[in-house]
Amino acid sequence: MLDNMAVILFRPKYPENIGSVARACLNMGCENIILVAPQNFDMDKALPLATAHARHLLEHARIVDTLEEAVRDFNAVYGTTARTGGWRKGIMSPATLAGAANEKMRDGGRVAVLFGPEDRGLTNDETKLCTGLVTIPTNWENSSLNLSQAVLVILYECFKRSLDKPFTPAGPPEERLTTVEEQEVLFENMREVLLDIDYLRDTNTEYWMLPVRRFMSRINLKRNEFNLLMGICRQIRWATGKK
Repeated sequence: MLDNMAVILFRPKYPENIGSVARACLNMGCENIILVAPQNFDMDKALPLATAHARHLLEHARIVDTLEEAVRDFNAVYGTTARTGGWRKGIMSPATLAGAANEKMRDGGRVAVLFGPEDRGLTNDETKLCTGLVTIPTNWENSSLNLSQAVLVILYECFKRSLDKPFTPAGPPEERLTTVEEQEVLFENMREVLLDIDYLRDTNTEYWMLPVRRFMSRINLKRNEFNLLMGICRQIRWATGKK
C-alpha cells in the first residue's frame, strides 16, 4: 500500500527500537527503511523485536552516513517533532501529513518520513531539509513516545489514506516531481537572489527563508517548473550584476 514511502531513522540509538520499527512498517505496508549513521546497530538485538515476519525489512534496510544522502532522491521529506514554535511553524497533524503524502505519491512521487534520535529528536538544521514537519498530539503531561510508537501512528494515518485513495501507477508522470536535493539547490539560488535585491536581511537569512520554504512545500513542484524558477533566478542575478 505504501510502496512509494520510506521511513528514515536518523542516528537511532537502540537496535531494539529499530527492530520494533521494522515490525510497525510491515504492519502498515511500508517496507522501505533507511538508517542514517545508526549508533549501536546490532542485528541480533533488533531481530527479536522485528519478529521473523519483518526480518527481511531489517536485512534489506539501507544504511547511509549522512542525512543529505538519505533524503536526496525523495520528492518530499516530512520530519517529526515534539517541539513547536520558533523555527518550527506550520506543523501538521499525522492525518494532514497523510493527505499531503498521498497526493504526492499519486503524482508518482516518492515520500519519506524522518525520525530523529530517541533522546533529542531533530535539530533546526536537520529540519531544514524537510518539506514539512509533523507532530503527534499527546497528553501534555507526557508527550514522549517510543520511536516505534511514533512510526506506527504516522504510518497508520498514511495507510488509512491510501485505502481511501489508493495509488495506482498509470505509467510515468508527464513531468517528474523535483527531489529534495533539487529543492535545496533552488532554495539556495532563491536566497542569493533575494539578498541581491535587498529583500532579505544579511543576518540569519535561513530564518527569513522559512516562509518561502513553507510556501514551496505546499506545491508539488515539477522538474520543468524547477527549471523555470532557476532560469528566473539566473536572469535576476545577471540583471542586478549588470546594473
